[in-house]
Amino acid sequence: MAKAIMVQGTMSNAGKSLITAGLCRIFKQDGYRVAPFKAQNMALNSFITKEGLEMGRAQVVQAEAAGIEPSVLMNPVLLKPTNDTSSQVIVNGEVYSNMSAQEYYQRKREIVPEIRKAYEKLDAQYDIIVLEGAGSPAEINLKENDIVNMYMAKLAKAPVLLAGDIDRGGVFASLVGTMMLFDESERAMVKGILINKFRGDKTILQPGLDMLEEIVHVPTLGVIPYLHVDIDDEDSLTERFNKKGSVGVIDIAVIRLPRISNFTDFNVLEYIPGVTLRYVTSTAELKNPDLIILPGTKNTMEDLLWMRQNGLEASVLKHAAENKPVFGVCGGYQMLGVELSDPYGVEAGGTLTGMGLLPVRTVFEKEKTRTQVKGKFQTGLSGLLKDLSGVEIEGYEIHMGQTEILDHKEGTLAVLEEISGKPSAEAIGMCRGNIYGSYIHGIFDKEDVAKTLVTALYHAKGLDSGEIVGLNVQAYKERQYDILAQGIRENINMDLLYQILENGI
Repeated sequence: MAKAIMVQGTMSNAGKSLITAGLCRIFKQDGYRVAPFKAQNMALNSFITKEGLEMGRAQVVQAEAAGIEPSVLMNPVLLKPTNDTSSQVIVNGEVYSNMSAQEYYQRKREIVPEIRKAYEKLDAQYDIIVLEGAGSPAEINLKENDIVNMYMAKLAKAPVLLAGDIDRGGVFASLVGTMMLFDESERAMVKGILINKFRGDKTILQPGLDMLEEIVHVPTLGVIPYLHVDIDDEDSLTERFNKKGSVGVIDIAVIRLPRISNFTDFNVLEYIPGVTLRYVTSTAELKNPDLIILPGTKNTMEDLLWMRQNGLEASVLKHAAENKPVFGVCGGYQMLGVELSDPYGVEAGGTLTGMGLLPVRTVFEKEKTRTQVKGKFQTGLSGLLKDLSGVEIEGYEIHMGQTEILDHKEGTLAVLEEISGKPSAEAIGMCRGNIYGSYIHGIFDKEDVAKTLVTALYHAKGLDSGEIVGLNVQAYKERQYDILAQGIRENINMDLLYQILENGI
């Protein structure tokens, strides 16, 4: 059986996911076989494993930090909100049902056996499992049916590290309040306190730490500084959406749809000098970018209606009419077509006219496509991005819609050479002039793709791109995980950490 330790937080965005990833990296560096685990995650940023199963990207990041292949065992339950009150429930990587919040609250105990099985399988494979909680573990109206926090800590016999975010203020009150709302058995499971995102002189903080320990009778494991690391974050908590500042030479605007998913598809573009990547929600914010990206979404039809109502669709059509590039990914690709049909009520139901920029029609089916893919951009691409012809791509597909090409005279965007590890010659995506559409998440991650795209945008403005510096995404991620691990290792009591791990509960 594996040793277990759990990171809980006093609130959402206390830093649980990053601390969990950092601990996974530390234990890996120290020679242990380590895996992350989160019983239930709520996110629209998801990933497809080699087996074609869907899981939250936060646990993918943690698995990468641990140096292991992501597995749905690490995230057996994923909730993907479809609107403000309902979610698609994914269990063991496959769609279980669409449920309202009330229905899920009433039925989630029936999913618990699957969570137990997933954890037990990891337990048999690894030396250490680092569990992550969700939200606050002390929500008194939800504790009775909580399956993510103290329930999992007890199941895994995992001592708990309780993290508080000092950057928001009120960290001592939140830590003490959380401890007070625990019952006696829960308080006994908390073996260490973590102060996260600290800026300043720790000596000034020390009197507060001493008083905190007197009140809660739990030692402070460490004070982790505000670490400037670039690691994929959860969609509901990301700060990328709110970045402001001057626009670079190349301006790329991503439409921030209400149910935007897999925005990490575009992170690589941010790292190229001279490029600004902005997330916009209105025509006033859109302005006049060099490229508009329509991202994935959990509800294509409702988000297209949102764009139609607030004027963003008209702005995209105007941009396209000026022969400027538009790139749609997954749900964004579906929007670019002539029609979206939902005969089974997978999304909003009914039929909706699309933007009409690509000759494709999408029908939402009951079954979800979940595959990893490899291939190349089609030779002979048209438009601004013609130099992408033949460039290698890889990524994954996650979509309910099946898209039919209505005019085969138009250009195919890419040809797949491998689908879920099996040879293929399937054409995918569409290209008409400067309008491009693809189902492939991660399509820009290959260094040559991002460099060629940005170079083309420079040339379209009559500018010399010089030597575009691309990014080896995997090597960059590895450096960031090491920086994260070092920042945590240097600011916590490592001897106490290993003592807590060894002693358990």
